[in-house]
Amino acid sequence: MQRRQMMMAMAALTTLAAAFATSVPAHAQSYPTRPIRLIVPFAPGGVADTSARAVADRMGQRLGQSVVVENKPGASGNIGTQQVAQSEPDGYTLLLGFDGTMVINPHVYAKVPFDTLKDFAPISKIGDAALILVANPNVPAKNLRDLVAYSKTLPDGLSYGSAGTGSTPHLAGELLKAKTGIKMTHVPYKGGGQAMGDLVGGNLPVLYTAVAGAHQFVKNGKATGIAVSSAARVPSVPDVPTMNESGLANIEVNSWTGLFAPARTPAPIIDKLQKALNAVVSEPETRERLATLGIVPSGNTPAEFRKQVEADLRMYGEIVKQANIHVD
Repeated sequence: MQRRQMMMAMAALTTLAAAFATSVPAHAQSYPTRPIRLIVPFAPGGVADTSARAVADRMGQRLGQSVVVENKPGASGNIGTQQVAQSEPDGYTLLLGFDGTMVINPHVYAKVPFDTLKDFAPISKIGDAALILVANPNVPAKNLRDLVAYSKTLPDGLSYGSAGTGSTPHLAGELLKAKTGIKMTHVPYKGGGQAMGDLVGGNLPVLYTAVAGAHQFVKNGKATGIAVSSAARVPSVPDVPTMNESGLANIEVNSWTGLFAPARTPAPIIDKLQKALNAVVSEPETRERLATLGIVPSGNTPAEFRKQVEADLRMYGEIVKQANIHVD
């Protein structure tokens, strides 16, 4: 009798283990069964917001459920990013990851409420966004050489805005100062859209930002395109020269955006999201839309994306240290 009971117990355990082993794939197979929230940790209008909206609807169509973009700005992206880090790892709350938040903030903030490598599962990169240096039309400079010269005629130099302290445009501006001697003082904003509004309104003379949030203002003459910091000219602002063409070599700074899920999200769900996103960024319509925003589509695998995140964490750590950038 005792042996029979032991065998029955072992059989029950085996059945339970088998059920547990198949539960995650079964859940992933039915995923998603309700709308997915895509958290953008910045205000509307910047490169993170525009790239999220460029892929959200099409991803939703491929997944069979809506992908709803929600803006949660604050603390240079830390607030919205923390929210996703603390969310259930079930695939229903995703993050629009931005390089400024994911690989720069950990170096410039004394305390960051998340760990990029431990708290997140990379899904795929959306693309690389070119940066542009723009000026209010009232600034008497139409190119980089003139802007540098003009800044040196002002006792306090020029104020330049960015999406926030430690953002990629901020570091690009500091690199520009080091390379050219331009007199500029950094003014951090809560997002590129807000900074662009101040520049167009005449409250900010110079802005380093993503082409995604600036190209329409350059086209309609409300902002002067000084230079882009990409290797080649950007199709959406073809008349704006590169830094290299402007006489400044070895400055190539781009931003990237991509999707992340909370750590411990089941691998089958990550795989389904990655395939959907990569299919979307491969569509001619999406690629054209991203290109007009100054974003070069570059979907990849979770492993490839993680490798880039790790490398960028090391690279920006060195730059931040050299420039002595920090937020208390």
